[in-house]
Amino acid sequence: MIITLKDGSTKEYSEPKSIIEIATDISEGLARMACAGEVNGEVEDLRTVIDKDCNLSILTFNDEGGKAAFRHTTSHIMAQAIKRLYPETKLAIGPSIADGFYYDVDRDTPLTSEDLEKIEAEMKKIVKEDLKLERFELPRAEAIAFMKEKEEPYKVELIEDLPEDAVISFYRQGEFTDLCAGPHLMSTKPVKAFKLTSLAGAYWRGSEKNKMLQRIYGTAFTKKAELEEYLHMIEEAKKRDHRKLGKELGLFMMSEDGPGFPFFLPKGMDLKNALMDYWREIHRKAGYVEISTPIILNRRLWETSGHWDHYKENMYTTVIDDEDYAIKPMNCPGGVLVYKSEPRSYRDLPLRLAEVGLVHRHEKSGQLHGLMRVRCFNQDDAHIFMTPEQIKDEIKGVANLIDQVYKLFGFKYHVELSTRPENSMGSDEDWEVATEGLRGALDDLGLDYVVNEGDGAFYGPKIDFHLEDSIGRTWQCGTIQLDFQLPQRFELEYTGADGEKHRPIMIHRVVYGSVERFIGILIEHFAGAFPTWLAPVQVKVLPISDKYADYGKKVLDALHEAGIRAEMDTRSEKIGYKIREAQGQKIPYMLIAGAKEEEAGLVSVRSRFAGDEGQRSLEQFIADIKEEIASRVNRPVTVETKENK
Repeated sequence: MIITLKDGSTKEYSEPKSIIEIATDISEGLARMACAGEVNGEVEDLRTVIDKDCNLSILTFNDEGGKAAFRHTTSHIMAQAIKRLYPETKLAIGPSIADGFYYDVDRDTPLTSEDLEKIEAEMKKIVKEDLKLERFELPRAEAIAFMKEKEEPYKVELIEDLPEDAVISFYRQGEFTDLCAGPHLMSTKPVKAFKLTSLAGAYWRGSEKNKMLQRIYGTAFTKKAELEEYLHMIEEAKKRDHRKLGKELGLFMMSEDGPGFPFFLPKGMDLKNALMDYWREIHRKAGYVEISTPIILNRRLWETSGHWDHYKENMYTTVIDDEDYAIKPMNCPGGVLVYKSEPRSYRDLPLRLAEVGLVHRHEKSGQLHGLMRVRCFNQDDAHIFMTPEQIKDEIKGVANLIDQVYKLFGFKYHVELSTRPENSMGSDEDWEVATEGLRGALDDLGLDYVVNEGDGAFYGPKIDFHLEDSIGRTWQCGTIQLDFQLPQRFELEYTGADGEKHRPIMIHRVVYGSVERFIGILIEHFAGAFPTWLAPVQVKVLPISDKYADYGKKVLDALHEAGIRAEMDTRSEKIGYKIREAQGQKIPYMLIAGAKEEEAGLVSVRSRFAGDEGQRSLEQFIADIKEEIASRVNRPVTVETKENK
């Protein structure tokens, strides 16, 4: 058999070989680092025996599949430690996840943070024992009897729900055995850098009708330095938590009277409005027209769009005049109706309809999280209707717009192209045209991208933009999706140059995504210290004492007259205290007003960026800050020294 490796080279064997044997044959070092294998695109266990020609990649911790196998093994080590320390505990499921792993457990006495320390200590013992992981399979009846004997009711339920022809596999390490499909490492020995990070509640199988279990989260790396770097990022993330900063900075609030429905406070609205002013400005320049569509529309529309059949459990519904209606979870059907409201010609295309629409989606209470996961939010949608020949240029235009926005905020990003899934609709020809349009646009722009085969939407391929914030976390925000379904379902048409009727192609795209979520990301990205153009309060006027309040008011009035968002601290406090308070509120500029300033008609400027910037005329300061706001620059912060204090 011939094995084709990732670099295109081949290995030839006269007898079947396991993946770990092939890895060892390639390199002893590679075998030590191997976590799993990828055979013809499928992630497999290192124990998997290959007996025919295939493409093979050996996956290490640097690969997503390898990382998942490594962390999945760590979750088993944690489960084994729990069973050693607390044998009465019942195990549910314990997968790897994006940043680590978790295990759901059921016990009468909940685990505490002190218990996590004991579990970690026991995990270290298991790692040192270098227990080999062995995979074996059992017939359904034997598998059920095996888990009943171990008194693991959740495992029994999982087995009973598997298809009749399912392969029921287990992994054994020492005295511990778990129901699992794998893949896993060869032994416990490589797992040396791990940390159990938190405890949470989780319903069994995600249903509120089931019992609440306890979820233990953790993470694992191959090197201690990588673990420490990750834990530092987590600590930094806690300091930047948008829920904490949102409250401290007076940006938004939540109420028990509306869980998942955010309230924006005055300063939060200043921030939101600045963000939307920028959005409208760049969209006008890019040839978009803005529309607004109703929040509530009738059932017939949602049946035509497909949402009533495929999304109803996430929709809020009501009855008006004995007819079913729904609050919109998405803006696209409204945009389609606007397109359909009058005859269209090829000369009208592309038609770029932009809408910042308020949408509502039912999220389970346990999934709500500040502004990141809410039940109502503003989606900065746009729907572009175009001819097939216009696909590439329109995709490039959207990609350039997204690039412009992310660079403004200092975000790095990576791009993923997702292609046709198995359950897709539409002709092969349509999919080929659409996918090549997306691919060609990305190639023309010189953007690096990863292809996710078969991960597109059922109505068309898509491009996703994953931005990276200042502490290295990634967020999926921008997306470009090509859609053949809605134009067909709503029978959209345009008259072509040939005088015949044609069906337009539709792009769904967002830049911010959820405006609320994007604000949450910005709060954490900037740690609340927004660029001047975005800051809710751009200038704080600080009179040294009550004696200079009148002069401070003149300064404040001049700032307001110039359109600058400014406040004055009128409290009878010492100036040092006022400065510290303004710094705590992340105010970009402080203007000190005292005797010298009033006498000379000046202001003493202190900034978040450079500390004491000296005295300046008010007119010059206003001209400077207006230029900074108009250019939307993000001034770097200078660490203060004795010389520049």
